[in-house]
Amino acid sequence: MAEVEIGIGRNARVAYGLDAVGIVPSRRTRDPRDVSLAWEIDAYRFDLPLVAAPADAITSPASAIALGRLGGLGILHVEGLWTRYEAPESLIAEVTDLGITAGPAVANARLRELYATPVDPDLIARRLGELREAGVTVAAALRPQKVRALSAHVLAAGADLLVIHGTAVSAEHQSRQTEPLNLKRFIGELDLPVLVGGCASFSTALHLMRTGAAGVIVGVGSGLGDRTHETLGVGVPLATAIADAAGARMRYLDESGGRYVHVIGYGDLRTGGDVAKAVACGADAVMVDAVLATAQDAPGQGGVWPMNVLSSDLPAGNWSPVAGTATLEEIVHGIGAPVGATAGSLAGGLRAAMATTGYATLKEFQKAEIMVTAGRP
Repeated sequence: MAEVEIGIGRNARVAYGLDAVGIVPSRRTRDPRDVSLAWEIDAYRFDLPLVAAPADAITSPASAIALGRLGGLGILHVEGLWTRYEAPESLIAEVTDLGITAGPAVANARLRELYATPVDPDLIARRLGELREAGVTVAAALRPQKVRALSAHVLAAGADLLVIHGTAVSAEHQSRQTEPLNLKRFIGELDLPVLVGGCASFSTALHLMRTGAAGVIVGVGSGLGDRTHETLGVGVPLATAIADAAGARMRYLDESGGRYVHVIGYGDLRTGGDVAKAVACGADAVMVDAVLATAQDAPGQGGVWPMNVLSSDLPAGNWSPVAGTATLEEIVHGIGAPVGATAGSLAGGLRAAMATTGYATLKEFQKAEIMVTAGRP
């Protein structure tokens, strides 16, 4: 494990972002039509390893349905505007207008006011019901601190997947003020698969796997508009974080007698090449936000913000403007996109990368040789 001395008596590991790594072609190439991008988690199969981040500007009921029909998975945040207001579209438009005319700070302040309205359990049932009626996998996200209060409503609504997602989630939260959530006990009592994250290290990923989670979300402080690294000094470059979690998956596979836990890489992934490098580092799928926020039909309506703006103590998220010239379908598949509208479709870029380097499935592609560009930690 490479380490450098940053001062007398203090060493640090060298870590790498996705932009520092490249995938090495193998001795063969493949016809792109023979490449499969499918993956499964528990009983649910997806044609594409693309997961839309649980954030109001990224995933609405409508966009989750649209992505599901394209082969991916959209995760609706149960603490979002969609479960607090009957018609949040006009409120989102107001926030975007404030962000453009008065600046991000004013937009952030308005968002915090909007999130002060309590979550409506009836709206949880209705929003998740929309997904079920559309025939797509129903995935719902909660922050760890709200699992006790809201998970019963999510389960009653018939969710297929539960996502416990925060800036940094651990299997062992300690507090003298409140009784912490026992993740292992909670997950063990459920009959549906649970995805947990974010995390960014071997040890944290391994402990989350030991809770019984079906998947871990890997990535801290690397999403669009996320200021966690700036505000808290917390964050790990994504290539190293994914590789560490993949190593934890191998350890857990051995100690559990063959139980496979999925690794979902989450960060500022904008192109098919970014997705390909994440899979080559060990991810089973990726969670995307930035590129989906640029869709003309994105629920953020020209703006994007991470859900850590919900934190009342020290919000580490920021409203940011985005400009879009392509639809969700064009971003995912590249079908009908204007020349120069996107950096290349996510699925098309991944498929081409796998065909060029000779791999037919995502599992095979995880074993691809990768190299680091010298001088780019």
